[in-house]
Amino acid sequence: MSFPATLLLGFIAGVTILLGLPVGRMERPAPSLRLFLNATAVGVLLFLVWDVLSAAWEPIDVALGSVHEGNGGLGTAIGYGLIFVGGLAIGLVSLVWYERWMGRQVAARPAGAPARPQGPGAMTLGEVKPPRGIATWSAARRLSLMIAVGIGLHNFAEGLAIGQSAASDEIALALMLVIGFGLHNATEGFGIVAPLAADLDDEGARRRPSWPFLLTLGAIGGGPTFIGTAIGFSFTSEPLSVAFLTLAAGSLIYVITQLISVAARARRSDLLAYGILVGLVAGFLTDAIVTAAGV
Repeated sequence: MSFPATLLLGFIAGVTILLGLPVGRMERPAPSLRLFLNATAVGVLLFLVWDVLSAAWEPIDVALGSVHEGNGGLGTAIGYGLIFVGGLAIGLVSLVWYERWMGRQVAARPAGAPARPQGPGAMTLGEVKPPRGIATWSAARRLSLMIAVGIGLHNFAEGLAIGQSAASDEIALALMLVIGFGLHNATEGFGIVAPLAADLDDEGARRRPSWPFLLTLGAIGGGPTFIGTAIGFSFTSEPLSVAFLTLAAGSLIYVITQLISVAARARRSDLLAYGILVGLVAGFLTDAIVTAAGV
């Protein structure tokens, strides 16, 4: 398969993430609906964690099988294991550090606040620079961004698989991967924007995200599929795939804890359970469709 045709496949697989983004523009979702959407996003992300960790563990499992059969492979298993643990740790802990840093930026007083000197030569609070950029976003928007980043890491690894299949002239497999990943990405788009349904200002009014903002989130989440396809067509790297899969898993695990904490504050365990169930079923259903098609 030619390189331009392969890039087209990667674009198709990634662009379907846009299908779920309009949910973020809902006018006035009821509180129960907001909680249900949040819980459904948890279910979708839980499926993705299972999906990426199982894919990342596969080469380790193969290497350990070779050791059991007496064919060596212990060094390979240890190497992949280190990549697995390192990627998982970086993906999880880096978001913890990022969230703490962002919390400090958000806590900064805007310019013009009452001056309260803290000591000789110290700046007054009114002289502290106001937060800028992402620090001015609401918590819901920052959470959606983190979800998009985690999904983007996952989709980069999917793009590698598409590009490698096309480069090996396994055209049928590449096409089926595009169909399967495209279905998954459609549900992932919903997972990205679900927190935005609960984005309210200080007066309780709904903050509707703009279309450019939603498209930016879609590009962050779906664009890496296209980039991964281009790189995967050029060379094959299983360690690189494992690294990005585990980075994605760590990021998604952190995001899931944040979404569950939002649901826990509402004390609606029934909606949390129902939403998670729907999200999990949606994820496994798309996976079942692809598997039944022979991928």
